[in-house]
Amino acid sequence: MTRAIWNGAVIAESDRCIVVENNPYFPPDAVKREFLRDSATHSMCPWKGTASYYDVVVAGKTNRDAAWYYPEAKPAAGNIKGYIAFWKGVLVE
Repeated sequence: MTRAIWNGAVIAESDRCIVVENNPYFPPDAVKREFLRDSATHSMCPWKGTASYYDVVVAGKTNRDAAWYYPEAKPAAGNIKGYIAFWKGVLVE
């Protein structure tokens, strides 16, 4: 079971993560949406496509752009379309 934890809260938990470039991507239904807030940030990956970001918010603290996903992944990354990955101090174990 893989978990994403930040500020003492389990944000995501799944045994169905897909690892791409050493990053576990969690299925959308494994992520607790109450801890995510839409961000206006986007970035571009040449083979995965345009990433969108979420701020992670737990107990009144915000970790800006600490989660990302590909809403319209390119064909080579189609298996992670909509899946969510974490960074910026979010512990993934």
